[in-house]
Amino acid sequence: PAAPAPAHPPQTHANGNGGPAATIAPELRQAKTDAAAPAPPAQAPPPPVALEAVAEHLDLEDVTDQFDALSMDGDSASVTTAAGRELVAVRAPIPRADSSCKFPHRPGSGRAGTRCLVKANHFLAELPDKDLHQYDVAITPETSRVSGRAVMAELVRLHRASYLGGRLPAYDGRKSMYTAGPLPFTSKEFHITLLEEDDGSGQERRERTFKVVIRYAARADLRRLEQYIAGRQAEAPQEALQVLDIVLRELPTARYAPYGRSFFSPDFGRRRSLGDGVESWRGFYQTIRPTQMGLSLNIGRCTLLSQYMSATSFFEPLPVLDFVGQLLNADIHSRSLSDAERVKIKKALRGVKVEVTHRGNIRRKYRISGLTPQTTRELSFPVDQGGTVKSVVQYFQETYGFAIQHINLPCLTVGNQQRPNYLPMEVCKIVEGQRYSKRLNQGQIRALLEETCQRPHDRERDIVQMVNHNSYHDDPYAKEFGIKISERLASVEARILPAPRLKYSETGREKDCLPRVGQWNMMNKDFALEPVLPVIYVRPDQVERGLKARFHDAMTALGPQRKEIELLIGILPDNNGSLYGDLKRVCEIDLGLISQCCLTKQVFKMNKQILANLSLKINVKVGGRNTVLADALTRRIPLVTDKPTIIFGADVTHPHPGEDSSPSIAAVVASQDWPEVTKYAGLVSAQTHRQELIEDLYNVTHDPQRGTIHGGMVRELLISFKRTTGEKPERIIFYRDGVSEGQFYQVLLHELDAIRKACASLEANYQPLVTFVVVQKRHHTRLFAHNHNDQSTVDKSGNILPGTVIDSKICHPTEFDFFLCSHAGIKGTSRPAHYHVLWDENNFTADGLQTLTNNLCYTYARCTRSVSIVPPAYYAHLAAFRARFYMEPDSSDSGSISSARKSGSSTSRSTRAAGAGVVRPLPALKDSVKKVMFYC
Repeated sequence: PAAPAPAHPPQTHANGNGGPAATIAPELRQAKTDAAAPAPPAQAPPPPVALEAVAEHLDLEDVTDQFDALSMDGDSASVTTAAGRELVAVRAPIPRADSSCKFPHRPGSGRAGTRCLVKANHFLAELPDKDLHQYDVAITPETSRVSGRAVMAELVRLHRASYLGGRLPAYDGRKSMYTAGPLPFTSKEFHITLLEEDDGSGQERRERTFKVVIRYAARADLRRLEQYIAGRQAEAPQEALQVLDIVLRELPTARYAPYGRSFFSPDFGRRRSLGDGVESWRGFYQTIRPTQMGLSLNIGRCTLLSQYMSATSFFEPLPVLDFVGQLLNADIHSRSLSDAERVKIKKALRGVKVEVTHRGNIRRKYRISGLTPQTTRELSFPVDQGGTVKSVVQYFQETYGFAIQHINLPCLTVGNQQRPNYLPMEVCKIVEGQRYSKRLNQGQIRALLEETCQRPHDRERDIVQMVNHNSYHDDPYAKEFGIKISERLASVEARILPAPRLKYSETGREKDCLPRVGQWNMMNKDFALEPVLPVIYVRPDQVERGLKARFHDAMTALGPQRKEIELLIGILPDNNGSLYGDLKRVCEIDLGLISQCCLTKQVFKMNKQILANLSLKINVKVGGRNTVLADALTRRIPLVTDKPTIIFGADVTHPHPGEDSSPSIAAVVASQDWPEVTKYAGLVSAQTHRQELIEDLYNVTHDPQRGTIHGGMVRELLISFKRTTGEKPERIIFYRDGVSEGQFYQVLLHELDAIRKACASLEANYQPLVTFVVVQKRHHTRLFAHNHNDQSTVDKSGNILPGTVIDSKICHPTEFDFFLCSHAGIKGTSRPAHYHVLWDENNFTADGLQTLTNNLCYTYARCTRSVSIVPPAYYAHLAAFRARFYMEPDSSDSGSISSARKSGSSTSRSTRAAGAGVVRPLPALKDSVKKVMFYC
């Protein structure tokens, strides 16, 4: 479309690979590897000579300092008290594993609760009775996955009846191909010719020839999969599951736009514009899973992929000028762009594919690499070797007879950086079907929620329609491999666990309550706080100065009374940009002050429900307790209230897509009251970009003056528990959020090892019993009432009742997992949480862990409803999200610190050291903040 422009220096981008993988700790031996084997006798607790004995003579801070000085390398270490007494502690060895680390077997099925039937979006799949063969595929020259599929499709079209012996192979798009039976050869070379895509010019299309070498690799044994489902084999035969998954994905991949395990098409229901040139497409998710009922195909409807839902959004196929107008929400046709607008457009369009519209039927496609710094009117380039120069305006007029109208706008640069071409925006249109992978704004998220929110009955109907639309019984690949898919949702036996009784303060008129359908209210349960100083007003750009001045005034007023300020209430404008984050950072990092923010519009509404929710948050932030399980006070919670027990929650949050320099944030919270288990202290830590393993659970540093120093979030929270309760935990229950199945072994081996070392660093032979449970919300299993018209089995939203638990049929064939819908639905279809036990030295029964988990969901501090995941995991997520406000502003992503402040974006903050790729630690929380639930 334009003559090549002079080459520009190539741009460099930050490496987004996350650095080297973390070292994985040695494997640990599972305490109970066989469900049928008797549990080993509990080890007698060590004599109370270390932590307790020292505590009689020293403050706990002194004890901590002494233990910090101990070496982890020797077999023993000595501690000298202030009185000169030397205590010798013999160190227990850190547990090591043999070569097989097994997850706990299911300790039988649960029996508690009222039995009922539900339906799940799992469809029974019959295993094929055929030999499956794998072949390696090498395509030369190397090509993209899309082109590779085109090459293999042509190969099958030409040679299926001859060289392939009538077989219809399934190709994974990379380097493997699978057949239902052997091919007539073990190795063969093919030459396949493809024509380039027709650009509408009428010119003869160029040919490309590919060499394809197919070699026999292995045979996938389905008998191992049958044995695994039957519980006679410990390890899942991933290769057999992979073959079946690829076979069932082959036809959808050819028909629809694939993304991950999902498939999208504009033909699945209506397309919805989300604003700023982005639209949502509907689609479906599918994966093959081994379950107790056999092989299951899990199918779900999906629309958009964001942090909280499963699906994807796409660029609207708009003219680029219209896209830019929507993006900037401004008329750009008669003016030049500002520098900030150029940056925004460049970020939005980089990598997007466009087609030209100024050449009639010729619709060549190009990928955008950037934006020109000059306007179209100012752009010129050499057109021949003699140095003749033409302007872009002149070139388009003379070559194509096209008069460029918007000469004040920059051109798009396409092609490579060394030899880019210039395209005026007005001759370009965005190609349909390109996934939008950047972060959605609030308006887009609202539009998406309206589009995706489906009542359970409607979602179930859509899933069944999707299965019928896919016609698995007519799928040629499924037929070839002998796979049969049921068209009926699985009917599963479930149980509805009863709600726990909740205890409130003795001062209120209602001292306890029994939730109904997962909710209750704050009537007759009141709080009251009197302000120390009257309200003042501070400009948003002076919030830090105003906060510090007000803090000084308050401390001056309270000083004579020997009191400290407990709470700051901030009333923020409705569109407050970065103000909320700035306020939290100053209060929690600089001043050690607890704060509660609320929006102006909510204050003027004076809605009782909003004010009650604010009071709940305020109460726990200043150290109070909103409610407690009645069974906790009467010591009737098995494996929690009989011995000092600490409950941890942990999560890692990652930067949004497109942020390749921001670190991931790990957060760990732990209960600080026993037996109530309602107050959770929290700690946060920055770590390597997109690293899922929590790096700072336990660490050892060496100081020239102090020697070896032990630290880490688990260790600090254990010490805090001892300080507040006077007890050391004898049990640890660790709820870990955000771990995918493929990371189970990695996370368990690394993080359980860190927990062990943190305990051992505090006291010789101190090894409390650990139960490690993964909490998963990002899955596609949905549960529906067996009869939507039976009002006794559904809540007001039409969802299954809170407390519904499933540990059969659609769960793992042998391991200890369960689905729990602990909350009442509000809008849409409820998503049950999936809990998978990776380690269990406490020997929980199914009823014991399911009931404990469900009951804890009623103790969430921020509302009077049971919540969808266990509160410790929820709190860890809140704490990790809060920590993003603590990062130092980074000018590399937004051009300047001030522009980042004005935009209100937390994405422009980073703790990555400039040029070094090293993650800087987060600023330390003040001690007065760490000990309360500041993140609520």
